Amino acid sequence: MENNELQKIWKNIDSEIDLKTTGQLNQLLDNKIRKTINKFFFILSIDIIVSFGLIVFLIVTALNRQDDIFYLINNSILFLITFSALIISLFSLNKLNRNQCNFSLKDWLEQRINLLSRWLLGKYSKLYIVIIPILLVMINISIHVYYEYKPFVEVMKSEESIIGLIVGFLVGLFVSYYAINKIRKYQIKNLEFLRELHTQLTFNSESI
Repeated sequence: MENNELQKIWKNIDSEIDLKTTGQLNQLLDNKIRKTINKFFFILSIDIIVSFGLIVFLIVTALNRQDDIFYLINNSILFLITFSALIISLFSLNKLNRNQCNFSLKDWLEQRINLLSRWLLGKYSKLYIVIIPILLVMINISIHVYYEYKPFVEVMKSEESIIGLIVGFLVGLFVSYYAINKIRKYQIKNLEFLRELHTQLTFNSESI
């Protein structure tokens, strides 16, 4: 591929680009790929931090309510779900960050695109629609019961507490779905950009 043809392709991605050599264009390509991948790292890191924080909260509150069996059951189930999500996130971060020295940049990027596509567009990508309401109910109960300073059963018998739980659940559900949809759109947009970059890499490698 002639250098001016490569620059024309890059103009479609970045209208402000003004480089003269193929080497500079390829270096910019590499930088853009890694910068975009880092955006996925950031979101995964936030997810890991939130999961870890919730786990700490569940352990501390459970230790302070050791005589409340129903509260312990709620926290234990929530702990298992959150811990599983944390492990999955850690494995995902490791897979995304894994470097293969014997892979070209094009092949390395293709692996990441396939991995991200499974996460964002695979058959389990909409599982959050079912999981979020369940998690919200359990988190809401754990927080509400703990700060009511009353036993689980007593809180569940209180009409005022039930109304508070319902309102908290509905608000949390709206905020959660809104936030996740925004994050998913942002991630899918970045995934599409990576696919465009992969296409440019393919064109460039075929022309050499």
